[in-house]
Amino acid sequence: MLDNFITTVDKFINTIFGEPSSVRPHPDAKIPECELSDRDKKHTIGLMRINHCGEICAQALYQGQALTSKSQATKMALQKAANEENEHLAWTSTRINELGGKTSLLNPLFYCGSLALGITAGLCGDKWSLGFLEETEKQVEAHLGNHLEEVHPDDEKTKAILTQMKIDENAHAKMAHKEGAAILPAPIKSLMGVFSKIMTKTTYYI
Repeated sequence: MLDNFITTVDKFINTIFGEPSSVRPHPDAKIPECELSDRDKKHTIGLMRINHCGEICAQALYQGQALTSKSQATKMALQKAANEENEHLAWTSTRINELGGKTSLLNPLFYCGSLALGITAGLCGDKWSLGFLEETEKQVEAHLGNHLEEVHPDDEKTKAILTQMKIDENAHAKMAHKEGAAILPAPIKSLMGVFSKIMTKTTYYI
């Protein structure tokens, strides 16, 4: 238990205060910057701040699920997804910095909440944990689709990042389904949607 506690604290510190890295090239690396009005830039920063916080939540969620998962195969699947989500952290953080914005001050709060959700999901059993993962990724994918429609049409850099993230989230959902994810009850899906709305509404501004 002490090892798990130390690992969890270390993961929290690295996720919130560390510099995320990406094995893959940033999707927008070779795309030139476009001219954006102050209003468009502010809106894009808000959207990317939401996505960055979403990736913070994903890291905590996977960490909690891995801590309580009984299957080594499930733990490996969670780790693979977590590695790609960490790349998303790097992409969104870099884009926010390029636009002159800052990441959300609420990241530590949402990390702790997501960690608790992940631990709870894992304790319910691997099939329910995977079901939670699948539904989470589906909801995130839907958010990314909406954000793609909201960014400025000429902002190819932001769109490239969102598009690749959307592809990855879809792959994570399919992975969870393939590993035996259970279908979550409708009330649980609704509660997840409420949590997501709270996160998106607050981190857009803060």
